Amino acid sequence: MTKDQIFEFFRRLAEDDPAPETELEYGNAYQLVVAVALSAQATDVGVNKATRALFAAVETPQQMLELGEDGLKEHIKTIGLFNSKARNVIALSQLLVDEYGGEVPDTREDLVRLPGVGRKTANVVLNCWFGQETFAVDTHIFRVGNRTGLAKGKTPEQVEAKLEKRVPQPFRLHAHHWLILHGRYVCKARTPECWRCKLVDLCSYRKKVLEKPKGR
Repeated sequence: MTKDQIFEFFRRLAEDDPAPETELEYGNAYQLVVAVALSAQATDVGVNKATRALFAAVETPQQMLELGEDGLKEHIKTIGLFNSKARNVIALSQLLVDEYGGEVPDTREDLVRLPGVGRKTANVVLNCWFGQETFAVDTHIFRVGNRTGLAKGKTPEQVEAKLEKRVPQPFRLHAHHWLILHGRYVCKARTPECWRCKLVDLCSYRKKVLEKPKGR
């Protein structure tokens, strides 16, 4: 894509949804860290169902420690990999209490020190809570970046680096939300719904599905 095409790509996404937000539900920075950590290899819908009652009872790392690993497992047992995720959440809560006064840090370097928090999770927290211009490359963004030609790369890190370089202002703050939502609802993994995509003329994907399959 050319610079002009990239600007138009995001202009259309912004026109359609001026203020996109994560679909995860949370009330503070700590709950956001927990929700994103739980969302690995799980859907936002599934995480939200599990965390509604949890977050009604737990708002701080100290409260999570008081709930304990077994108590946490009861809340999140419907989420995949819940045993290891529970261990990580308790461990990251302990680290936040011990070294950060119970507060969520606002740098990537500190966030990735937390058990179960990788670069993607850190980028989500930095963007959604701290308003930093980060690009959290999940499977949707990886697919959309490569498929459309916006940001091609063989790894999430390569796609992130391309997005850092290519996404223009004033779109940088919301870019990763637009790309996630576009990948989740339009540029789907199995069959991209090109027939209803507003970006189809800008996209370099060679196998566009321009007619809606029968029965869909």
